[in-house]
Amino acid sequence: MALSRIAFVGLGAMGMPMARHLVATGFDLRGYDIRPESRAALAAAGGGKAETVAEAASDADAILLMVVNGAQAEDVLFGQGALDALAPGATVVLMATCPPQAVADIAARVLATGRRFIDAPVSGGVVGAEAATLTIMAAAPAEVLAAMRPVLDRLGDRVFHVGTEPGQGATVKAVNQLLCGVHIAATAEALSLAERVGVDLAVVLEILSGSSASSWMLRDRGPRMLEDEPRVTSAVDIFVKDLGIVLEAGRGAKAALPLAGLAHQLFLSTSGRGEGALDDSQVVRAYRALNGPRR
Repeated sequence: MALSRIAFVGLGAMGMPMARHLVATGFDLRGYDIRPESRAALAAAGGGKAETVAEAASDADAILLMVVNGAQAEDVLFGQGALDALAPGATVVLMATCPPQAVADIAARVLATGRRFIDAPVSGGVVGAEAATLTIMAAAPAEVLAAMRPVLDRLGDRVFHVGTEPGQGATVKAVNQLLCGVHIAATAEALSLAERVGVDLAVVLEILSGSSASSWMLRDRGPRMLEDEPRVTSAVDIFVKDLGIVLEAGRGAKAALPLAGLAHQLFLSTSGRGEGALDDSQVVRAYRALNGPRR
């Protein structure tokens, strides 16, 4: 299927650079976001501006949803009329992190109209979106994914075909987020212990980063845990949501996930103190709250 027009909904910290990459590649793209300033910014970058979701989706061959959650995806597609506005045979690409069952339910409603569906959550955060180096975990029939590869390849440098059924991509993303959340929490715990006994944290971080204890999250989030107000690349509340999805997936599969549950509680407690909008590295504050003032 030729992709003559694309709709993009969700022009946030990740969605905006993703949409801009597609515009820069030459795709005819119309974008929509609830914020007028985001719609104007995309138009200034050469994209088409739409005043409603349905206008963005009108006769589009594909719609990419980079929204917050499954509820927003449902509202965009079914509540605000995006699905009905799409061209017959168009493809819906859900790129948000959602519970696997929610993805399957949305897909069933899309497929019932004769349109196509790709479950394609991403990993890489704002940095990956800006650099077009996202990891995309796509579940769809092979021919459906192949038709969308020109678009997906422009957004990520690793596009994996993880299965053919809706929900399989979401499940792989949940596994990814389980490890990410637990690794961040473990890093915070380790640095909190070092901080408690008065060891130079910069030295400890250098040691750990080059040892067998290292992880990508330690090397990336560890330095930001040493900052009082680091730049936000992924908020605490993102992991409150994502680890909640992980636990929901675990319940659905009847799989015990005790480490994910503990990590979720740490992020939740940080958010509960009014710090949910801070960088997710600041889950370290949960340990400071537990352990008392620094020595």
